[in-house]
Amino acid sequence: MFANLFKTVFGRRDAQAAAPSPEEAPEGPLETARRHRDAGDGEAAARAYRHLLAEQPEDLEALHFLADATYEAKQHEAALEHARLLARLIPEDPQYLIRCAHCEHALGNSAAARSLCEQALAMRPNLSNVHQLLSQIDLPGPVYSEVLRRLHATLRPRTYVEVGIFQGRTLALAGPDTRAIGVDPAPQVQVPLSALTQVHAETSDDFFASHDVRAEFGGLPVDLAFIDGMHRFEFALRDFMNLEALCTPESVILVHDCYPLDEATATRDQLTIFWSGDVWRLMLLLRRHRPDLQVHTIATPPTGLGIITGLDPKSTYIAEHLEEMTAQGLAMQYAELDRDKAGQLGRLANDWEKIAALLPASAAR
Repeated sequence: MFANLFKTVFGRRDAQAAAPSPEEAPEGPLETARRHRDAGDGEAAARAYRHLLAEQPEDLEALHFLADATYEAKQHEAALEHARLLARLIPEDPQYLIRCAHCEHALGNSAAARSLCEQALAMRPNLSNVHQLLSQIDLPGPVYSEVLRRLHATLRPRTYVEVGIFQGRTLALAGPDTRAIGVDPAPQVQVPLSALTQVHAETSDDFFASHDVRAEFGGLPVDLAFIDGMHRFEFALRDFMNLEALCTPESVILVHDCYPLDEATATRDQLTIFWSGDVWRLMLLLRRHRPDLQVHTIATPPTGLGIITGLDPKSTYIAEHLEEMTAQGLAMQYAELDRDKAGQLGRLANDWEKIAALLPASAAR
């Protein structure tokens, strides 16, 4: 986990200071540790580094190696001890606080892990690895792609539409018998897709305006859809409107990035590496304007997965109120979520039994 940081700190030092030969000088614990480490013998290297720490308790190289080795061996209490000492010895670098936070999280100490993350962010506000860890603390359980995989396996949709496919990894979750369409203005597919999958390199607005989706699906409706395109709510709102019209009451529409971590990562313009945009506004709008829908947000990392059921393909409400809903969304302040984020976004535990209970009874095929 921390191997890259170890190499950065000590790689140059190793290159410049080769261990002396036995003829030149007796081998000390540092040279012994390096020799075993370079030979790939981690256990022997750890023993030598522990010997070195017994003589020099604050040796940074030994502490780095042992912090890595004990964490990877799931000896989290020992890893935390080494990481705490590193944080004290190098207080200007927040990465050592992050080491401690990972250890505390692994030990089940969420409050301590969160506090350490907040300390690290106070030093450097744009640390994506800290935001990732905070998302795992706030939203425990399987990541969204695993939840999506299980939904595909359970629902076995005849048809699937994904808006915003990027490298195609979630589009590839569609089963071999599912007719799938992926829409993205600049797709960068890096994984094999099934023979029944089409990719359209255009914006979703253009796609829905110029394609007869049901015809492309052989007359079938959309059984399952996943909105993961632009991280601005008005795009997701239009995508939902267009997709619902192609669905049936038994269809399911999913929306990514709708449970924001905090205000800094939930802005309309991307200011942080870890970023969910303002898709959360879509969930508030649907819950307020369309009480006929069942709108929930699965608490899956990193930024939640909206699940919308009870669809009405005949509804024209959003089309008739699109300008009004867009204006309301733009006027929303993130502070509105501070009152009850879980309640307002319909938070649903990341538990498969609870997720499955939301699925239409006859949706699984």
